[in-house]
Amino acid sequence: MSSPLRVLFLCTGNSARSQMAEALLRHLSNGRAESHSAGTHPRPEVHPMAKLALARQFNIGSDDLFPKTLDRYIGQHFDYVITVCDHAAESCPVFPGGPARLHWSFPDPAAVDGSEGEQQRAFDRIALDIAGHLRRWLASSKIAVRLSAR
Repeated sequence: MSSPLRVLFLCTGNSARSQMAEALLRHLSNGRAESHSAGTHPRPEVHPMAKLALARQFNIGSDDLFPKTLDRYIGQHFDYVITVCDHAAESCPVFPGGPARLHWSFPDPAAVDGSEGEQQRAFDRIALDIAGHLRRWLASSKIAVRLSAR
């Protein structure tokens, strides 16, 4: 049996986009991928609207999600490091073993001005966009073959 596919999602605050990506990969891969997230400048907590988007759109609980500093993962091996915001892409460190680096640029849903309902819709939309990216990536032959070996 091969080692699990290890993926690290990076953004600035590690409170919304990267947290949703971490939870969604775990969910969509049925646990066959080891999913982590971190921030270059983590916020104190996961944004409540990110948690609500995961629950409403995908029925995913978020009790195990919490912001993590990038330092926690320096020196660890990852197969993929995926940045989900432009700032993190610019300041992404080098990881051992030369993991593949991908950049998926998603707007910050927390930056949306408007009513609470409009803000929540922004979080819901970003969660759906991240899930779409992940589904396409998981269906790619390279990833599908790797996960089927598990």
